[in-house]
Amino acid sequence: MSSLSTDTAAPVSEKAPSPGLAQRFAPALMAGPATLLFAALVLTPLLLTFLLSFNEYEHATGRTHGFTLSHYAEVLTDGYYLEIFLRTFRVAALATAICAVIGVPEALILSRMRNPWRSVFLLVVLAPLLVSVVVRAFGWSMLLGPDGVVNMILQAVGIGRTRLLYSEGTVVVALVHIMLPFMVIPVWTSLQKLDPAVEQAALSFGASRSTTMLRVIAPQILPGILSGSLIVFGLSASAFAIPGLLGGRRLKMVATVVYDQYLGELNWPLGAAIAVILLVANLIVMLTYHHVVDGHYRKRMG
Repeated sequence: MSSLSTDTAAPVSEKAPSPGLAQRFAPALMAGPATLLFAALVLTPLLLTFLLSFNEYEHATGRTHGFTLSHYAEVLTDGYYLEIFLRTFRVAALATAICAVIGVPEALILSRMRNPWRSVFLLVVLAPLLVSVVVRAFGWSMLLGPDGVVNMILQAVGIGRTRLLYSEGTVVVALVHIMLPFMVIPVWTSLQKLDPAVEQAALSFGASRSTTMLRVIAPQILPGILSGSLIVFGLSASAFAIPGLLGGRRLKMVATVVYDQYLGELNWPLGAAIAVILLVANLIVMLTYHHVVDGHYRKRMG
């Protein structure tokens, strides 16, 4: 009996060893180099720009180390700067909307292609990213210039020459050409995660193609549309080369105004204040848009 009771006794559970310091701080140690690099290349310049925006400026001596809020007051109360901000966000919103209208169907078509055509058309979509923005801007200026191909076609059909450069429409078209891949890729990535059986189930229950697209597929790819829209809007609102080369001196946007203040007027504090206001306004618009779209997505998907 004693041997039986000894053999059937429950084994003594050994206490699991507690993790050491190396295991406990391993995630922080692994993320440390990337965090330091991000702080050095992104956060530090932003902090210096923010501090610079509060410095005083004198035309005779330039920037001084005095503290002032006059630059922010000047930008927020002057109709000239407010009009530039409104134009910038209007152009960015139009470019984002057009990219969504073109990019979502393009991503849908791309997701339904088979190799090797999928790889070929994916390369076509990404091709604009392989060329410099300045080169693409000069290409659009040659197409839309007074002696460009578009005006030659308009003359041939009897319409006559039209001033196409240095307008909001030209800037929007060029921004769509440049930003379209940033809309297609996130939507295409979301489409890759969809289960084809869901679409087939909707069709088998009698739903039409359009109903299936709007009520089954579109709500599930909404995160991809949201990500692409935020990327396109942020890059379009802060674009410099396209507005500078195709908008000209009369059609100013925020980035070109910052450039003029830094290198033309040498008023660095005012240029820094405009840049900070653009950053804050961008964040407000993007966070509001994210909150609205993400709330609708969560409500729709339960």
